[in-house]
Amino acid sequence: MESFQSRAQAQALDAEDRLAGLRNLFDLPANLIYLDGNSLGVLPRATAARVEQVVREEWGRGLITSWNAAGWMQLSRQIGDGIGRLIGAHADEVRVADSTSVNLFKVLSAALSIVKATHGTAVRRRIVSERSNFPTDLYIAETLAREAGFELVLAGSAEELPGLLDERLAVLMLTHVHYRTGALHDMAALTKAAHAAGGLAVWDLAHSAGALPVDLNAANADFAVGCGYKYLNGGPGAPAFLWAHARSIERMDALDIRQPLAGWIGHATPFQFTHEYRAAAGVERFLCGTPAVLSMAALGCGVDTLLAAEPLGGLEALRAKSLALTGGFIDLVDRRLTRHGVQVMSPRIGQHRGSQVSLSVPEGGYAIVQALIERGVVGDFRAGDAAFGEPDLLRFGFTPLYVRHVDVWDAVEHLLQVLDTGVWRSERF
Repeated sequence: MESFQSRAQAQALDAEDRLAGLRNLFDLPANLIYLDGNSLGVLPRATAARVEQVVREEWGRGLITSWNAAGWMQLSRQIGDGIGRLIGAHADEVRVADSTSVNLFKVLSAALSIVKATHGTAVRRRIVSERSNFPTDLYIAETLAREAGFELVLAGSAEELPGLLDERLAVLMLTHVHYRTGALHDMAALTKAAHAAGGLAVWDLAHSAGALPVDLNAANADFAVGCGYKYLNGGPGAPAFLWAHARSIERMDALDIRQPLAGWIGHATPFQFTHEYRAAAGVERFLCGTPAVLSMAALGCGVDTLLAAEPLGGLEALRAKSLALTGGFIDLVDRRLTRHGVQVMSPRIGQHRGSQVSLSVPEGGYAIVQALIERGVVGDFRAGDAAFGEPDLLRFGFTPLYVRHVDVWDAVEHLLQVLDTGVWRSERF
């Protein structure tokens, strides 16, 4: 675990950081310590000009000719290929479209249809996930389970998951990095266990794509989806992405399975406007409606910020810096904040956590976060569920593209001052 003994030492680490220049790719407000990239990434400097180009030139002057002349029809594939380099996908296996929730509905429905067509639901009828998984994922799974004759079974903890992967399993559906605690699942091991039980594995990469190395093909996953506006820096509400293993596409073809939102852009010949639907080849079939060109242009700039790290060691280098930042933060919290009852709720072993650290405090979590924001330190708050013993959490995301070691030191110093002075108890928070 990285340990910062002084602010000067943190500054020295920044001076030696070969990734430090990547911070210049972003339009960061002055005097702001931004530790919420796990909710919304920072604006890349290139984005405003790129979106203006699309608006003024490609749309304003090119009008409808830009679907071909400016390559609008290829944006989903082009940006998808860029994301694919970050998540262990082969060329032409990723598409950008819709939201993470909509994409999860598509791929989970396809996975369940594969299982139902192959095994039926008499025995193999469980969708297995975690009780504390992101709520939308569970809502979608519950809805599909009710409609398709499956049941949603939720593990109370990650340790309970292996015991639920038996002959009753249809699909294992998990978020790779837990949104509350930052805990990182072993994708390869859990996918292997799901397959050994005869089921499929669907992964949500919302908190891992762009934050740490992911290799979907090496893990032999079946389907995956992910978010465009967190670590990919695509902007608020940016389009999401989806991936399907080539094996999954082959099964869909062999079993004549459609994704549930079949639309014109996912047709084999979309511009023939035929009355009969025929699925496009490969992952293209998971597209539905007309591409959101303006938002995809912004997402492309965000993905480019990650690809800019490739000559500097790529995601492996970003991961090493992330572990140094999160490890240093945990060490400082342990050394300076425990007298205020602050506890680290994220895994302490680096290989078991993503790029965030979550803390619990005895009281006033929301107010403490608001007091920090007033001081220029932006994190966020997630309420816990007392019925299940979940504490309220202060979440801090450490995006290695633009967060510095000195930001870690200063953030802990600000948090200490907020707790020492009790300013968070003020009515305004």
